[in-house]
Amino acid sequence: MVTMMKRFRYALLFLFVFTACSTEDEEVTVVHNVNGYTIQDNRLIQFEALSMQGGRVLETGTFMEVTAYHSDAELIDGEGRTLLPGLIDAHGHIMNLGFQEMDVNLSGIQSLEETLQAVAEHADNHPESEWILGRGWNQVLWDENEFPTAADLDRVISDRPVWLRRVDGHAGWANTLAMERAGIAGGTPDPQGGRIIRDEEGRATGIFIDTAMGYLTDELPPRTPAEREQALMLALDRIASLGITSVHDAGISDREWELYTKLADEGGLPVRIYAMIRSTGDAFDRLSEEGPVEGYADDMLAMRAVKISADGALGSRGAALLEEYSDDPGNHGLLFFDQEELDEMILKGASAGYQMNIHAIGDAANRQVLNAFERLRSERGADGLRHRIEHAQVVHPEDIPRFQELDVIASMQPTHATSDMNMAEDRVGADRIEGAYAWRTFLNQGTGISAGSDFPVEAVNPFYGLYSAVTRMDHDGQPEGGWYPEQSMTLEEAFRAFTVDAAWSAHQEEILGSLEPGKWADFILLDRDPFSVPAEELWQVDVLETWVAGEQVYRAQ
Repeated sequence: MVTMMKRFRYALLFLFVFTACSTEDEEVTVVHNVNGYTIQDNRLIQFEALSMQGGRVLETGTFMEVTAYHSDAELIDGEGRTLLPGLIDAHGHIMNLGFQEMDVNLSGIQSLEETLQAVAEHADNHPESEWILGRGWNQVLWDENEFPTAADLDRVISDRPVWLRRVDGHAGWANTLAMERAGIAGGTPDPQGGRIIRDEEGRATGIFIDTAMGYLTDELPPRTPAEREQALMLALDRIASLGITSVHDAGISDREWELYTKLADEGGLPVRIYAMIRSTGDAFDRLSEEGPVEGYADDMLAMRAVKISADGALGSRGAALLEEYSDDPGNHGLLFFDQEELDEMILKGASAGYQMNIHAIGDAANRQVLNAFERLRSERGADGLRHRIEHAQVVHPEDIPRFQELDVIASMQPTHATSDMNMAEDRVGADRIEGAYAWRTFLNQGTGISAGSDFPVEAVNPFYGLYSAVTRMDHDGQPEGGWYPEQSMTLEEAFRAFTVDAAWSAHQEEILGSLEPGKWADFILLDRDPFSVPAEELWQVDVLETWVAGEQVYRAQ
């Protein structure tokens, strides 16, 4: 039973939190007959009922406890289902997910020929498209295990330009006509932070790495406002259907922010967005004129972070490594900036009050970013902005303790490990892999992990992430026992990484991440209990309902 002191504390919290935002005649709703879990007082607790008013949690506990003062509450029968706080994806790309739904989706295709067939079928079904666009190809899944070429695409489409991003978004594949439109010639230089893959005679093969993709993307026809809104709603509806109630959107422009605020003002956002401004250039100057946005439209939106990319990705060999790639001698990957440039960018954003979230995958990039955060601390002290390294994928063992020393959050994506295990050790070798995807090492030293998926690079389903974090196996249960299983998380640690710790990494721990009194009533109902099923079933958990601020935004058919 809840003590009188606890009830008094809840009553005071309700008084102070809700007086300004609710009225006496607002209805109390109780969701009961549930198998509920949340984090409270820093521990996992269970409950059988939840009360809410004005979109916020009043209390969790037994049915008798939560209805003690609300005998006339509206009752919703949870039918014995499992209820969790809404999950938070701490690193995703909302508009890219939406456009992937609209363009040709090549994710998971197991051969070059099947990939080409999918592109050709999409082109046949969209004769009105000036360009054929798509994303998701991954040469590592193909028997060839080699980058494709423009000549491959020309076999199926030569009369329209084709541009296809790799699954990680850090490489692109063009046909000959697309390269002609972009003016690619033998003398076209590699830009800083990018590479044009060339044949033995120096001719572009059709693959462009990281910043070299700009040659092609500059030629793409702009998306119309209607297409952008369609992409946004496709993405958010998909996200909500999988139990995610908040996303940290890793890199937006002012166009995205304008669209997000428009829909928020109209009450059209089914999912909360914590937006990171893309880099510290012109868009940052415009968006930061009035400073960080900590909460907008009842906390449906926030914009108080900046996303900068320091290097590329491991799969396309653009991640910056201290030593050469084990499977590509002479190649160290790509740093997008020199140390002074990155230092100044981070200092600019932090000095304006923004959390700095820096993409770093290779050990050279992680070291560069840590050096920049060290300089930032030397100039500004501990600023309390909770800076993050996004991915922290391959880190030199000597640099891992620096995350703790510099109070840097490791924003990591568990499914990257199980997707990359087919090539990661080939890329970096047996020694460097010890500092890769090293969740347990980070947790043991006290570094917080904020978990996400990096969708659409990976599947957006957060239960795939929970499964990967706990088992380090693919969905076929391979490798048996897990890939480097000593780096696994417990289920409770993984749950925290997708809830309270993700909220904390966005300065939102007072309003999101758990179902504690005063926080937003963001929760999900599931078809099974993830804390009682075998770990091998975690990826199969289905979301039956998603609720945001006490309102249902998704129900399974």
